[in-house]
Amino acid sequence: MAQAASEILEGAPGRYWRRLDDGRLLCELCPRYCALRPGQRGLCFVRGNRDGEMVLTTYGRSSGFCVDPIEKKPLNHFSPGTPILSFGTAGCNLTCKFCQNWDMSKSRQMDTLADAAAPELLARAALELGCKSVAFTYNDPIIFLEYAVDVARACHAVGVKTVAVTAGYICAEPRAEFFAHMDAANVDLKAFSEDFYHRLCTGALEPVLETLVYLKRETEVWFEITTLLIPGENDSPAEIDAMSAWLVENLGPEVPLHFSAFHPDYRMTELPRTPHESLLRAREIALQNGVNYVFVGNVHDKRAGSSYCHACGKLLIGRDWYQLDTWQLDEQGHCLNCGSACAGRFDGPAGDWGRKRQPVRLSARR
Repeated sequence: MAQAASEILEGAPGRYWRRLDDGRLLCELCPRYCALRPGQRGLCFVRGNRDGEMVLTTYGRSSGFCVDPIEKKPLNHFSPGTPILSFGTAGCNLTCKFCQNWDMSKSRQMDTLADAAAPELLARAALELGCKSVAFTYNDPIIFLEYAVDVARACHAVGVKTVAVTAGYICAEPRAEFFAHMDAANVDLKAFSEDFYHRLCTGALEPVLETLVYLKRETEVWFEITTLLIPGENDSPAEIDAMSAWLVENLGPEVPLHFSAFHPDYRMTELPRTPHESLLRAREIALQNGVNYVFVGNVHDKRAGSSYCHACGKLLIGRDWYQLDTWQLDEQGHCLNCGSACAGRFDGPAGDWGRKRQPVRLSARR
């Protein structure tokens, strides 16, 4: 499913491809395996065949930079309360009809890429802005792997951590390279059925499950999982039960799970918003199946958005939207009430960034 040739392709060399006998390039970054003729782009829009070589057209170009609360990624157990410098590019390798960031991820306009930053500039800006980490988000960073890896190297060189917000739709070899440079990730598990992925995303569930198992068994990456609950599509008790049971069996009970509310957008404007009751029902099912930390998102629910000790049930981290108002962990991340460890990456007291959102123009910081 490649895009037709329409312009001269410019960009940086891309990896993970091979030349076919008929002269096309087979992209082996993700399970789509787009076969590209000269001048043609893949479905993701950002990888293309330029004169018989693969190029990444969005290297060093962004749809914008912003300092966000890390809880917005969402990551609730990774450096809570701290600011994170967030950015994305254009394009995506899934075609989700319910996309909540469609203006960027579905963009086919290069003028969407309104800001630019070399990896070293981006890392330096994160330090100057007081950010402990950088997030590759808004669209899926897997499709701009080469840029993300270079940015991650530059960040790690100056002590800044890296976070990937991704759907996890990637092949095995690039998966290993990509996540070797990430400190944390939030993986978007869109549903727990192949039918959903096929109908609404033109993708497949199995590669995403493989990514989750890989992260747990083969890496030290801290990761959390988000599922956007869409009324009538992926919110049945039976599907939530099957999904959460699989997560506990294959990943263990300590991977945090977020259920987020859907709002009508992009090509699914006919459906209603997710009822609050559906989010709470999904949370309860997951908790009953043994997931230790389950949250609801995109709604105001302080109780269901906070973290509790899996051993004694005491409130550990209280959240009001993205504002932390309770902190009952010691510096090693143990419950102050019973001493049990809270799963996560806690390096001292919580930050106090709160709900602030600060757009940044990196091209003006050279």
